[in-house]
Amino acid sequence: LNPSVQSMHLWLNPGCLALTSGSRVLFHLCALVLICLQYKTLIFFFQGGNNAGHTVVVDSVEYDFHLLPSGIINPKVISFIGNGVVIHLPGLFEEAEKNLKKGKVFDFHQAADGIQEQQREQAGKTLGTTKKGIGPVYSSKAARSGLRMCDLVSDFDEFSERFKVLANQYKAVYPTLEIDIEGELKKLKDYMEKVKPMVKDGVYFMYEALHGPPKKILVEGANAALLDIDFGTYPFVTSSNCTVGGVCTGLGMPPQNVGEVYGVVKAYTTRVGIGAFPTEQDNEIGELLQKRGKEFGVTTGRKRRCGWLDLVSLRYVYMINGFTALALTKLDILDVFPEIKVGVAYKLDGEIIPHFPANHEVLNKVEVQYETLPGWDTDISNARTFDELPVNAQNYVRFIEMELGVPVKWIGVGKSRESMIQLF
Repeated sequence: LNPSVQSMHLWLNPGCLALTSGSRVLFHLCALVLICLQYKTLIFFFQGGNNAGHTVVVDSVEYDFHLLPSGIINPKVISFIGNGVVIHLPGLFEEAEKNLKKGKVFDFHQAADGIQEQQREQAGKTLGTTKKGIGPVYSSKAARSGLRMCDLVSDFDEFSERFKVLANQYKAVYPTLEIDIEGELKKLKDYMEKVKPMVKDGVYFMYEALHGPPKKILVEGANAALLDIDFGTYPFVTSSNCTVGGVCTGLGMPPQNVGEVYGVVKAYTTRVGIGAFPTEQDNEIGELLQKRGKEFGVTTGRKRRCGWLDLVSLRYVYMINGFTALALTKLDILDVFPEIKVGVAYKLDGEIIPHFPANHEVLNKVEVQYETLPGWDTDISNARTFDELPVNAQNYVRFIEMELGVPVKWIGVGKSRESMIQLF
């Protein structure tokens, strides 16, 4: 492992500027984050938990991130996990130790998540959750019964009493749920000693970062925009706000301090688990995309469903987030296709509809109208400038820009940060 990673700087919010946001149901943004971090001194993580993952390759070493901000591998960058993040402490330290050699998620949250999903399966209404306890812990937060990082590090006796109440509430709702309350508290006390030196007041930390000596800040989210609890493909979504508005609530950042907003999108579309997917290719094309892109969920290991790029949903996500530029990743995966389709419109009952449907049942019924572009049938993985790309690959990028009205700033042609072409 990279020895420089041992010098990591991590702060946690007791309550966790440019913004990168996964603009589709995707998980490939770490290479972009690392490029941006060449010019940034702080990286903030604003929502989600360890239910999503990102992979990055640095100096031929592959790192997987779930709870830790991607900037943790840069010893010159301070990483900060905001109040919008829910933290499973065993998962946090396991991830840190693995890569080195706030609301809180407890083990019973994860167990309850599994029971809930089992009940939904029996009713034929499964959501395809990662079973990481994300839904239950955000539910505890909304019900005002959850426990925060500041509770853990302030008065452990008071924390213990509230933990027992919360655990017993879950046992009452789920009689088959087994919780070793005293054993859990013993582990949490050990974690408290480890994590206490890293806990900072997030509001003041953020204010000083924004108003003190000039600093360049990067904000990173865990999940893609169409998994947003309000704007995503509900109910097949996560339990937090992963669109740009979540930055303000997940970090305590005033909206006027949000600067550039970069949308990260694959050159094709993927999705893990259940949910509407209009451009999905449940055929040889989808299988080839899955195989070439090595499309497996970092968190669950499940195969990702694959399909053509969907500009209807991408326009919708752009309307919500106001991207100033895009990073188009994994363009090299399309190298072998003689022709490439792009979804440009939806039809419902034979008529083109002017919007992305909010209702999931309607979204499941739409028919996609495609534009077909010629492929390039050339290995582009060694390209390092836009001019080195084949003309048809260049045309594919320009077509996306024209349809969306958003410039593409980066093009990914491989897994490493060296494989990210910067256009401007």
